Amino acid sequence: MIRIGLAGYGNLGKGVEQAIKKNPDMELIAVFTRRDPSSLTISSDAAVVSYNDVSKWQGEIDIMILCGGSATDLPEQGPELASMFHTVDSFDTHARIPEYFESVNTKALEKDHLSLISCGWDPGLFSISRVLFGSILPDGADYTFWGRGVSQGHSDAIRRIPGVIDARQYTIPVAEAIEAAKGKDRPALTTRQKHKRECFVAAEENADLAEIEKTIVEMPNYFADYDTTVNFISIEELKRDHDALPHGGFVIRNGETSSGCSQIAQFSLQLDSNPEFTASVLTAYARAVYRMAQDGKRGAISVFDVPVGMLSPFDAASLRRDFL
Repeated sequence: MIRIGLAGYGNLGKGVEQAIKKNPDMELIAVFTRRDPSSLTISSDAAVVSYNDVSKWQGEIDIMILCGGSATDLPEQGPELASMFHTVDSFDTHARIPEYFESVNTKALEKDHLSLISCGWDPGLFSISRVLFGSILPDGADYTFWGRGVSQGHSDAIRRIPGVIDARQYTIPVAEAIEAAKGKDRPALTTRQKHKRECFVAAEENADLAEIEKTIVEMPNYFADYDTTVNFISIEELKRDHDALPHGGFVIRNGETSSGCSQIAQFSLQLDSNPEFTASVLTAYARAVYRMAQDGKRGAISVFDVPVGMLSPFDAASLRRDFL
């Protein structure tokens, strides 16, 4: 059994808990929370422990799955937990991945651990698709579209703004940009041309709404490069109309293999629950990290460094027989 720990128990942590139940070679050992552990009810028999006591569980957990947000949690927790455990996380601030990788790699190597960063569907499965299709079609252009769906990371970033009670952020592909991406011209589309962002925000009664809106639309790495609409609604409306967390998207590679011979490769996802699917990706990769750590691999890695067969519960002979 692969012994799993969870750092955090929000939507993503709950999703990992459910995913572990579907993987008979895994067991959830403990959930580590910054909340009062006695206030947390989980759906398994795992221990609920204060995050302040996480270091005491070294040796009891094979893989720690980090379920915090990329805006403020993971930049601190990623390196910290990599010094104590083998880890898997879903850090998704694309522009900051190189520096985050270096910070985690340093700690993981110092303490003889293996840490997979930025695992999920984007970054993650979409990243693999971009590399795969680009390698097969070197004469071409990549186009990635997300949504329409709720971005957990962007919603979390809004919730961290003073005066905000809760928020949902929808990423919306621009239809004209999708059609252009499939055309023979292969246009260079800007970030703003490809997507819009729509935010629904429940704010405190006396909050400065103008300042909250300004903070959102000017937030670097999240909203500044997009046409962003901010809608202020009541917390009751938010819970009633925006409780679900759907998402999805697709990667397109538009290329040529010879003059005039167009080839389009596409990978797509349609998700009822963004956090549950992301959690399922993290859980599968936890198996791979466990196996690679057993083989002596150390330091920080990305999804590009993980053989796909390592994700499967089946052995290599079974994969060749039943899937190849």
